Amino acid sequence: MFEADPRTAAAAYFRQAYEQQMAGEYQQAIEFYNRAIAECLEAIKVDPEFGNPYNDIGAYLIEQGKWEEAIPWLAKATRAKRYEARCYPHFNLGRAYEHKHDWEKAKECYAQAYALEERYLVALAALRRLRAMFN
Repeated sequence: MFEADPRTAAAAYFRQAYEQQMAGEYQQAIEFYNRAIAECLEAIKVDPEFGNPYNDIGAYLIEQGKWEEAIPWLAKATRAKRYEARCYPHFNLGRAYEHKHDWEKAKECYAQAYALEERYLVALAALRRLRAMFN
């Protein structure tokens, strides 16, 4: 259905999944998320040192409410040798830890995301929000 490049196909499946989710078509959304994950796994086979597909899998799992399953994928993304936007997996990992009510780990992840990219104000806002909760 989509292009041969696994990264491009995964992004297209994600867009479809998100649209279906917003339309309330949850079963179809899950199917598209699962197809995106399969494409990311193919991308990892092609280049296991490239971090983007690991983060993408984690993000797709988060969208499905599979927070615990997302954590190992996001952690792999943070350790990947090559990654174009290192702040994203740290931020997503923070989201997962926040969902688990592990406030300290979430704050650490948000702080790391912001330290890696100071223009990533979403990470700064999340960090400040958590800090304010405990002041």
